[in-house]
Amino acid sequence: MRKYFLHTHRLSFGTWNHDDIPLARSLWGDKDVTKYISATGTFSEENILSRLSTEIKNYETYNIQYFPIFETATGDFIGCCGLRPYVDDDTTLEIGFHLKKEFWGKGFATEAATAMIKYAFETLNKEKLFAGHNPKNEASRKTLKKLGFIYTHDEFYAPTGLMHPSYIKTKM
Repeated sequence: MRKYFLHTHRLSFGTWNHDDIPLARSLWGDKDVTKYISATGTFSEENILSRLSTEIKNYETYNIQYFPIFETATGDFIGCCGLRPYVDDDTTLEIGFHLKKEFWGKGFATEAATAMIKYAFETLNKEKLFAGHNPKNEASRKTLKKLGFIYTHDEFYAPTGLMHPSYIKTKM
């Protein structure tokens, strides 16, 4: 049985483990999800397993990851939202979210990210959060603006080979 460490009105956050390969495939195996996070637009099986391994290793090393999220009422896997180290700055983390297509446009990204922002600032006591998005991903841009992130610069993102609009949100 999965344990959850964080809850919102509709969502529950768990942690990735090695038994979550089917969940990882259902998320990162969907070209609609990966079209903005991969230069090729898709993840191979190797890419999916590598991404899952990275998330597990981030949790083992830093106690953070892009945590898997589930709809509390149904138990349905929605996607992931969480944190990862950002450059060599102990005061700043990167926040991100990837949702399965059937959960787009329902406010889940905003709800999950709001909880993760609070977790980063209040529980982890971080000073800043960094976020970026593919320049073609208008939905992510709107979500980051709604969450109060401020555009600061464009930054090269190697997995897509593109300059991504980048944002900062500081602890109030």
